[in-house]
Amino acid sequence: MQLPVYLDNNATTPVDPVVVETMLPFFGRVFGNASSHQHSYGLEAARAIDRAREQVASLIGAREKEIVFTSGATESNNLALLGAARRYRDRGRHIITVVTEHKAVLEPCRQLEREGFTVTYLWVDEYGWLDPDEVSRALTDQTILVSVMAANNEIGTVQPIQGIAHRCRERGVLFHTDAAQALGKIPLHVDEMGIDLMSLSAHKIYGPKGIGALFVRNKEPRVRLEPLVYGGGHENGLRSGTHAVPNIVGFGKACELAKIHLETEPPRLHQLRERLSIRIRSGLDDVNVNSHPTSCLPGLLHLSFAGIDGESLMFALKEVAVSQGSSCTSGSLEPSHVLRAIGLSEKWIRGSIRFGIGRFTTEEEIDWASDRVVETVQHLRAVCKT
Repeated sequence: MQLPVYLDNNATTPVDPVVVETMLPFFGRVFGNASSHQHSYGLEAARAIDRAREQVASLIGAREKEIVFTSGATESNNLALLGAARRYRDRGRHIITVVTEHKAVLEPCRQLEREGFTVTYLWVDEYGWLDPDEVSRALTDQTILVSVMAANNEIGTVQPIQGIAHRCRERGVLFHTDAAQALGKIPLHVDEMGIDLMSLSAHKIYGPKGIGALFVRNKEPRVRLEPLVYGGGHENGLRSGTHAVPNIVGFGKACELAKIHLETEPPRLHQLRERLSIRIRSGLDDVNVNSHPTSCLPGLLHLSFAGIDGESLMFALKEVAVSQGSSCTSGSLEPSHVLRAIGLSEKWIRGSIRFGIGRFTTEEEIDWASDRVVETVQHLRAVCKT
């Protein structure tokens, strides 16, 4: 068993060796610019992008032309929210989102407020779950867009996306979901679920960093966006810039593998998650599970330990790689806005840790890590009492 044990797969995943192998030719032999259609180098790169677009689309039940490649889910969220709001501002200036969203959604919403839009931030229950009826009650004649993440990046709660999307569709309101954490872990089908815009990321599903995509519905309804980046008109004019061919190819292959593993991988991750949870909670008192009891990502376990500081626990667990929550705000001194939103007291917020189990996590690693967690928490609690 290799140390340290990596249990932070919700922050990022290692690139699958099959994905690496698929990418390698595009750093050397197939190095052409995909926009250079006048020679074989460019044409081969363009064909590789077309293939990757098919692979990404297939995982979410979309059509290839509905996939817009971006630098990652943060850019996709910005393009979806800012692009849709600015395009449809003549229809209304009201946006609806949720207080527990990722900063990559909340910050664009703050920007839209500065541009004269009104944003409603809906609250969640003690598990971080949003009642679709709350969305229905918040909709007005001025609402043009609703954005609700498919699964929370900190506590793993899976939202009732289909129910929310259908309520939006009934009122003619566009629906966007940040699916960076959900992709490859739960089934996603844009047509069946009624999704108009969906943000995706490669590095959460064993693909390379620096590449993502935005699903933009092409019909019934056809969604139009104002671009954020102008230039050569790449990606149907929505995202100009030379294509990162190796990364795009890697993203496509990661999606292909995720589709293959979609039936077998989530049950295995759930079993390991439950094993980790049971072993830790059987060895310690005063441990709180901060996720929905049934509607939760299969490999994410978020725990709070009374009587200790989560940051101290992370530093003491030198041979177990974990996090306190969102990796994008890990340097912030502010308590998690997600944990505050679900009503946790400062005692529980301070002692919180997120465990992220992934494709390459073994049962041996789970057992070893759970033992280390129990020993370390017991030690820290003993030190705090003296």
